[in-house]
Amino acid sequence: MKNIFAIIGIFVFGVILSGFVFASPIEMNYEDGIYHFVLTGDKIKKQIHFVSSQNLITNKEAHVKAGSLLTINTGFFDPKNQKTISYIVNDSQTVEDPIFNDSLMTNPVLRRNMQKILNRSEFRVLDCDSKLKYEIAQHNANVDFLCSVVTSAQGGPQLLPTLRLEEEFFVVKDADGNIIRESASVLHKTARTLVGIKNLEKNAQEMHIFIVTNEHPMDIFEARDLCKKYGLDAAMAFDGGSSTSLNYKKIQVTSTQDSGDTGRALKSFMIVQPK
Repeated sequence: MKNIFAIIGIFVFGVILSGFVFASPIEMNYEDGIYHFVLTGDKIKKQIHFVSSQNLITNKEAHVKAGSLLTINTGFFDPKNQKTISYIVNDSQTVEDPIFNDSLMTNPVLRRNMQKILNRSEFRVLDCDSKLKYEIAQHNANVDFLCSVVTSAQGGPQLLPTLRLEEEFFVVKDADGNIIRESASVLHKTARTLVGIKNLEKNAQEMHIFIVTNEHPMDIFEARDLCKKYGLDAAMAFDGGSSTSLNYKKIQVTSTQDSGDTGRALKSFMIVQPK
């Protein structure tokens, strides 16, 4: 009889243990043309890396090359000269710097607004005294004491806690308040790549990712409202439109319109590496 109870106990313990072993830190939901990912726990923060490619490659190519669990597009870039318009940091080193983009720096309109462009929002993974932490901040914003940037990708605009369209040079208004310039189709409905942070009890955090497909295109105000709906404390956009891309398990999202297209060639990506 004791042996029977011992076997039952081992079986129950094994079922409970297997539940912990197979619990995924990446949860995905799909509804009405929108993929919503939630990354939970501290361990997965070590698996997140923002990377770039010397030559433009598709999201799928980056996904396969890295052996990634989840890959999305991130920063802005110039498809003509294949140079970045967004800062990318990985392994605590700046791997992409827009000040070396000649087309960006020599454009007279952009030069007059360069400080706004270079200070656009970025998603950071910080090391704070050996504890990893998510943060969304402007590029020039200092990190907290005892913290350093491990990896980050710049995009924009910031969506939450406040929408920063003019501050990050996504819209320009004349003296009468009329919009005379728009960047990244922020005022039009298009596909979007969005990231955000929800702060939980005991300093825990969730990273939220929304891949808004062509099935449910949004302008930037609708994107902000989507992040509000899920109670995010901070949120921002990455490059969107035809750049919006996703690879996860057997799911592939490309936002270019050509039939059978493998996706737009891109400059930078967020990858989630296996443990």
